[in-house]
Amino acid sequence: MACLVSGSLAFDTITHFPGRFADQILPEQVHILNVSFLVPTLRREYGGCAGNIAYTLAALGGEPVVLAALGNDGDAYLDRLQALGIDTQQVLQVQDTYTAQAMIITDADNNQITAFHPGAMQEAHRIGLPERSDIRLAIVGPDGRDAMLRRAADLAGAGIPFVFDPGQGLPMFDGDTLRTFIAQATWVAVNDYEARMLCERTGLSLDELSRSHLQGVIVTLGADGCEVWVQGERVHVPGTAADEVVDPTGCGDAFRGALLYGLERGWPLVDCVALGNRIGALKIACRGGQNHTIDRAALGLA
Repeated sequence: MACLVSGSLAFDTITHFPGRFADQILPEQVHILNVSFLVPTLRREYGGCAGNIAYTLAALGGEPVVLAALGNDGDAYLDRLQALGIDTQQVLQVQDTYTAQAMIITDADNNQITAFHPGAMQEAHRIGLPERSDIRLAIVGPDGRDAMLRRAADLAGAGIPFVFDPGQGLPMFDGDTLRTFIAQATWVAVNDYEARMLCERTGLSLDELSRSHLQGVIVTLGADGCEVWVQGERVHVPGTAADEVVDPTGCGDAFRGALLYGLERGWPLVDCVALGNRIGALKIACRGGQNHTIDRAALGLA
């Protein structure tokens, strides 16, 4: 079974601020906010949610098919995905713009401030679903607004179950549009902050969302693990302790790659999430979103 991974491909410029953002921002002065953070280290990594999710899914033994857009500087990224054995036939390369770029500052508490330039991602709506019968699962991740709308509608029309993962794209949509996404999706995956925003905008609680047609609502809680909501029942799946906390960039995407791996195989949702917690702990011990290694035998998957 192949899994369609729709979302952004981006270059991540990752920096580290050795202090705490909270110590540099005065709450009573936010209306005239003007701050500068000294970042002694800087790296450029392959990133974007589609690339990160596909990386983990492929490393676990899944078959991701990436549906995304790259810019005129994306040749090396395309070569990388192909070298990893990831299907890139549905990757659009736009020649008159750059690949999406994320500029990320992480502080000593692993809080992050990100500036994002969408670039070629704004053209991702030009890509349609591949004409193949082996795609039985998908994820709609953060992407251009029109691309996310088209992808969800196309997948629903084709009868392909998918995870709706709005991520950083959630603020682009009002309550009515989000309710339409949810009506088309089979699962919803959000972090705890996004869950609160989703509930506020739709007027639906997590309990109410889970009692709908959805097969599950997944709320990630960082180191505390994950909540799984199914038909009004909430199950807390504890987190996995990381050997080292190095870089949180891409942890949510690594989790989702593992989630898709389990869903591909028909696992119970709680088992999918438990694997996601383990993979997230592996990822946070590595810099960047696509540098962690996965020992399938050690995970009992070989």
